[in-house]
Amino acid sequence: MQVILLEKVANLGNLGDVVKVKDGYARNFLIPTRRARRATESAIKEFEAKRVELEKAAAEKLSAAQAVGEQLNGKTVTISQKAGVDGRLFGSVTNADIAEALTKSGIAVSKSQVRLPNGPLKTVGEFAVTVAPHTDVVSDVTVQIVAEAE
Repeated sequence: MQVILLEKVANLGNLGDVVKVKDGYARNFLIPTRRARRATESAIKEFEAKRVELEKAAAEKLSAAQAVGEQLNGKTVTISQKAGVDGRLFGSVTNADIAEALTKSGIAVSKSQVRLPNGPLKTVGEFAVTVAPHTDVVSDVTVQIVAEAE
């Protein structure tokens, strides 16, 4: 299926690109989240009429994400969890836990923006985590996991 992108999509293209994607990806993800439209002639003409407006909105999103990225750079978040004597956690620290801790510290971040390349964190210690508030803005955050005092 050919779609026209209404915003930048990672590993796919930029605003206004007409790309060919699998039908399910377009039907189930791109179109419902308003990141793309079917590339019909009328949709392309309508997009060209709205292009300036959409580019302005995309620039505003990017500048807002860059401001959040500046706040996040070098930030340290401490999370306390129950842990055994050997330092292993009972359970794990997931991207949702990290996003919640960042939101409590005053920076609104969703769990989908927190990237854990090696999966959930399962031991006590300090870990480097990346947070991507926008596809072009990536910030490094230090997550410090401490054992909960019983």
